[in-house]
Amino acid sequence: MHEGLPTAGPQYACFVFVLVLLLAAALSVPPGVTKQPIDLPPPAAVEISARPIEAFDLRDSARRKFGSLEFRGGLVLTSSFRHFGGLSGIRVTHANGHFISITDKGWWLRGRILYQASRPSGIADAEMAPMLGSDGRPLHARGWYDAEALAQDGDTLYVAIERVHQIVRFNYGKEGLLARGEPIVVPRAMRSLPANKGIEGLAFVANGPLAGTLVALSERGLDRAGNIVAFLIGGPTPGTFSVKRISDFDVTDAALLPAGDLLLLERKFSWSEGLDIRLRRIALASIRPGALVDGPVLWQADLRYEIDNLEGLSIHRETGGDTILTFVSDDNFSMLQRTLLLQFALDKE
Repeated sequence: MHEGLPTAGPQYACFVFVLVLLLAAALSVPPGVTKQPIDLPPPAAVEISARPIEAFDLRDSARRKFGSLEFRGGLVLTSSFRHFGGLSGIRVTHANGHFISITDKGWWLRGRILYQASRPSGIADAEMAPMLGSDGRPLHARGWYDAEALAQDGDTLYVAIERVHQIVRFNYGKEGLLARGEPIVVPRAMRSLPANKGIEGLAFVANGPLAGTLVALSERGLDRAGNIVAFLIGGPTPGTFSVKRISDFDVTDAALLPAGDLLLLERKFSWSEGLDIRLRRIALASIRPGALVDGPVLWQADLRYEIDNLEGLSIHRETGGDTILTFVSDDNFSMLQRTLLLQFALDKE
């Protein structure tokens, strides 16, 4: 028996009671949540080299018009920072070219697009940091990676994690790149999407009949008719709808136009025919639970043009009124692919 340890009477009972309380408190901490603050390093400053793309058509350097889009310019991006690459989503603001992007491996990238006149010329003020979970640890540490889609509601960001069919909400406006993500409640059917074919497009609807709704589109989760499954999460009319699948294209991203319609970025790849990229417009008024939606193709490109594996789409309006589309490509961290940033102006309506 250790000296000084009470063995009987009120003192011993008090000691046991306090010990039980301490054990209960320790056991009450949810799994994966730390009891002590985690000392995280600040976001890492990243040097990004940018080589301008002067022409989009590899056969005709003077051509600027492609379908409903006018080519503004592009960049081939490279960096020695080992976590750079795999860009799968982006949101650009009109203010000074600031952007926030996500990578397949669960990292944030933010910075500022530099311009010469209206043409992208470089990237400044770039920083990267891992996405954090509610416990303050990187999401990829728990196997939550394949971050494939990004949506923005003011200061709040939503990221779709394809590997686990989850959507995580971040208070980016308050906490920046160190914001801790909270999983939101998602439809049960979303959890049963095919592996590696989950949510690839996210868009938050701020106004109109679907105000407050998060539109989530799968890459290639198919309904019984072979069309692409999509979800309305939150808002006044949650439910499931479908996007007509045409010519074996898959969804890689989505974004809302200032007027409200949804643009779908789509991709088709085969070893025999190569890579095709397509942009389709879906009337937002047609989207409702149970609907099958479709819309016109605004733009299509193959390997005769300066494309790669385009997976990110952002839309913003310039001060002068032009609607600008920004695309980024996922290089899959492969030496055979490139990280591209391309910008186009959309025809005025």
